[in-house]
Amino acid sequence: QVQLVESGGGLVQFGGSLRLSCAASGFTFSNYVMSWYRQVPGKERALVASISSIGGRTNYADSVKGRFTIARDNEKNTVFLQMNSLKPEDTAVYYCKGLYGINAYWGQGTQVTVSS
Repeated sequence: QVQLVESGGGLVQFGGSLRLSCAASGFTFSNYVMSWYRQVPGKERALVASISSIGGRTNYADSVKGRFTIARDNEKNTVFLQMNSLKPEDTAVYYCKGLYGINAYWGQGTQVTVSS
């Protein structure tokens, strides 16, 4: 059974930091491009960051460049999102996604709220 379980969300003050984790099971994690997306009510889910299967290539949305870092541990089947210098506009539900060919898996999401 495929599972992606996010954790690490919560309430943080402006300028603070959070580290999100996404634990994967049920598929060959090391084959998959892993990404973090976020969604606010009334808007489409948007890509935040992605990392290649081996971890050599990363990609970030312009709005988070220099503040967020995506990383993965293929031995622990986990992908991380380190979020620094958080702003109220980073408030959203954050989802992790695994993609390999036509196979795409999503987690259930974790809420991140940044107070001003």
